[in-house]
Amino acid sequence: MLNIGGLAFVFIMVFGGYTLAGGKFGVILAALPFEMMMIGGAAIGALLLANSSTTLKAVAKALPKVMAGAKWKQQDYTDLLCLLFALTKLMKTKGVVAIEAHIENPQDSRLFQRFPRVLSDHFAVHFICDTLRMMTMNLEDPHQVEDAMEKQIEKHHHEALAPARALQSMADALPALGIVAAVLGVIKTMSSINEPPEVLGKMIGGALVGTFLGVFLAYGMVGPIAARVAGVVEEEAQYYHIIRDILVAHLHGNAAQVAVEIGRGSVPTVLQPSFTQLEEALNSIGPEALA
Repeated sequence: MLNIGGLAFVFIMVFGGYTLAGGKFGVILAALPFEMMMIGGAAIGALLLANSSTTLKAVAKALPKVMAGAKWKQQDYTDLLCLLFALTKLMKTKGVVAIEAHIENPQDSRLFQRFPRVLSDHFAVHFICDTLRMMTMNLEDPHQVEDAMEKQIEKHHHEALAPARALQSMADALPALGIVAAVLGVIKTMSSINEPPEVLGKMIGGALVGTFLGVFLAYGMVGPIAARVAGVVEEEAQYYHIIRDILVAHLHGNAAQVAVEIGRGSVPTVLQPSFTQLEEALNSIGPEALA
């Protein structure tokens, strides 16, 4: 809702100020369809030309996040902490053999099935299982494991930011495309130089609409959308950093409760469960889940 309000505020302030200053919308409305066709069409064509099909699909999936925000909510962070507590506790009490069934087939694991939101994120599941699998192969150096996990997070983060980069490139190009449309309008005007001043004035005004649209779309719409998409990706990435923090803390010899508390400290403040809330959630897991 806040994003819609921000967009509405941009339009109200820009066009409201133009109206109060005595501007006439007739020139803008007359030129708008053609200028939008040139500028918008060129921008979309450049987006298609510069990016792979994978990135373009990611852009389409990322746009709803501008309004919806990050997919992880407080309960999702609590579920993740509970899952990692159960896995690390199981490793501490029964050894690495006890978790092999869970990490080899997480979709069939009763432990993973208790937390369907975690299970629905393929990267999170593979990230957890691959790291635990390394531990079962006696790779127990915390620094080596942390380095390997950091590289996985970095690769995933780079790929997740592809839609934001594509949109930002589009925003960067829009002012120049607006100038292209304006120059074409000037060429059209010069070809009618024998027309009376009132006709030439409208034609020049229509040409300048192209420059206005290019700058307005770049800095008033597409640029902020790209920044919002990048912000959401950054927020969602924290989820994976928590997985790293807890598993590395476990390798350092911390008890499961302590490792999870370290992970809780990395949860974004506004979504962080309290110590008491987390303790209640951990108690609700039940001993049967650790069997």
